[in-house]
Amino acid sequence: MNFEDVVIVKYGEIALRGKNRSIYENMLIKSIKKNLDGIGDFYIRKEQGRFVVESKDAFDDAAVISRASCVFGVVAAATAKRLKEQDMGTLKAAARLCVERQYKPGVTFRVATRRANKTYPLTSDKISAEIGEYLLEQFPDMKVDLKSAELVVKIELRNDAYVYSDEVRGPGGLPPGSAGKGVLLLSGGIDSPVAGYLAAKRGIGLMAVYFHAPPYTSERAREKVLDLARQLALSVGQIEVMVVNVTPVQIRLAEAAPPEKMTIMLKRAMLKMAEMAARKTGALALITGDSVGQVASQTLHSLNATSSAASCPIIRPLSCFDKYEIVNIAKKIGTYDISIRPYEDCCTVFLPKNPETKPKESIIASIESNITGLTELMEEAVATAEKYEM
Repeated sequence: MNFEDVVIVKYGEIALRGKNRSIYENMLIKSIKKNLDGIGDFYIRKEQGRFVVESKDAFDDAAVISRASCVFGVVAAATAKRLKEQDMGTLKAAARLCVERQYKPGVTFRVATRRANKTYPLTSDKISAEIGEYLLEQFPDMKVDLKSAELVVKIELRNDAYVYSDEVRGPGGLPPGSAGKGVLLLSGGIDSPVAGYLAAKRGIGLMAVYFHAPPYTSERAREKVLDLARQLALSVGQIEVMVVNVTPVQIRLAEAAPPEKMTIMLKRAMLKMAEMAARKTGALALITGDSVGQVASQTLHSLNATSSAASCPIIRPLSCFDKYEIVNIAKKIGTYDISIRPYEDCCTVFLPKNPETKPKESIIASIESNITGLTELMEEAVATAEKYEM
């Protein structure tokens, strides 16, 4: 039989983009290709509502699906048999091979056929019925379930035929970078990587800023954040990370600010520096991992006092999530085990014992405006930041 192994990658939301659709498709192809670098030489071909990943050489289909199915914009990926010949005997043989990949005694199944090729002599229902009958003959202990089958053999008749059964769900959303760029304030904690992930799902390309405080924070803390960025890049595409030395700013604030206001004032300084980085790179928004009420700097009073530090929009994807929900997403996207490595970030070093939870923005801004040289220190920190590409 003339079968060819390919991987089908389906997209969803971008199919509704009208005249701009090809732009989104090309951005998605670019992200998928980046993820496939190093595991083979692949060509990605466009078809209606999906891409077909193919290679002249044998390839690890499970690795391709794993790398492709985590990219934003992808709704599903599956290993498929591509058939030039579409006679019933060839379709049955391909269906049998697909069942063998997932077969277990007593499994329920159904056959679903889509006949885009309307010249085919049989209807979709008749194709499904005939192939289903054949599969029951080959695997007599399987059971038919037309509503909630464990195994669905899918047959698509186009110019070529595709037969597959082990579809892996993707995250959906929009291709990375299709909605513009945002600056993610990336700490070494659990929340900020998840916030970046969710923002990127809506097509926001990420540039990350990490505030490093030597000698109070170790090089291992920096490496943890870079590892978080590498993990995020698998889903969100390329990330530039700026490592900003925030120690001089923290020391100046500690000298001039009341201890109970230190947390809020440092947060404001970070937002100001992140906005400086945004202006340098053309980013349009800041992204933070704030969750309302989780810590002192995330009460509504505190968020109000910090938000005015930046003039560009601040996106807070986790604002109404609880910690349990955030942790579950972190585990799903592979950042949780990195985030819990025991290396402190800069925020915890100067943390007061009794931080203010209901600060007044006007008082904070007044104190801030009287700190000599603070703006210059922040500008210098951003100007001398180290940069990494992930």
